[in-house]
Amino acid sequence: MLVVSMPKLHFCSPKEPAVTPLRQRMLREMRLRSFSPCTIESYLETMIGLASYYHKSPAQLKLEEIRSYLDYLLCERKLASSTCNLRAAGITFFYRHVLGQENFDLKFRRKHSGKLPEIYSAEELIQLFDGTRSRRDRVFLMTTYAAGLRLKEVRHLQPQHIHSQRQLIRVEQGKGQKDRYTVLSPRLLQELRDYWNEYRPGKWLFPNATKTEPLAERQAQQIFEQAKRYARLKRGHGLHTLRHCFATHLLEAGVDLRTIQLLLGHSSITTTTLYLHLTQKKLAQVQSPFDLLRMPQPEEVAAVQEPQS
Repeated sequence: MLVVSMPKLHFCSPKEPAVTPLRQRMLREMRLRSFSPCTIESYLETMIGLASYYHKSPAQLKLEEIRSYLDYLLCERKLASSTCNLRAAGITFFYRHVLGQENFDLKFRRKHSGKLPEIYSAEELIQLFDGTRSRRDRVFLMTTYAAGLRLKEVRHLQPQHIHSQRQLIRVEQGKGQKDRYTVLSPRLLQELRDYWNEYRPGKWLFPNATKTEPLAERQAQQIFEQAKRYARLKRGHGLHTLRHCFATHLLEAGVDLRTIQLLLGHSSITTTTLYLHLTQKKLAQVQSPFDLLRMPQPEEVAAVQEPQS
């Protein structure tokens, strides 16, 4: 991949202080549509990558060049389907809403892998929590699981978001910039109180080393991975595994899908129905057709094999 400094009339790197006209226009269009900061950052990075790959402004590229770039991401860089879909969405937004090419169509859509998330049992979760190096790390993982939080949501928790009297946790500006409430376990509340008395974290419930910013995303993932290694757990990909465990265990406990949807902050209940495929109780109720076969008993086999006198 070619990495070059772009002319100031085109697209510049986010590390450069100058904001070029194209980038400024794209930022304006995304802000007017109330895009989340994560989406804005992802779309900008997408266009910077495209411009750097061809060493020229995206406004000068032809459709087939753009499609070749996506093919490069898929086949050479081997990016995940979801990542390539996000890149394609950013490119489409740029050409339609920044350059005004209303009929722009990449004719690109990668299907998701269809892989189901892996779920920990109650015993494995205890092993994971016991595998942490400090009370801070332990309570961080516990909070993520007990409330079903996304990585960004647990990192940005503040003490005032813990409503102990109502036994609720307020999640502010979650995915889609939506606020919601989720459950506060009495056991988790006691863990949080003990943690607070020991650490006095300040503004952020789980801050960085200087207590000036939330815990960094990379460090948060490292807490999970280190505990996973110590507990010798092979399954589970990233901190988001704990959110999947939260939803699946609620469903197995008899909580209805609509309630789980609200707790998770899903816009559509279709997303929540994923967990129907993961519940152990549901699968345990299904009888394999193998169990319906009448297999010959050992004594029957022996009788058949005995020579006739």
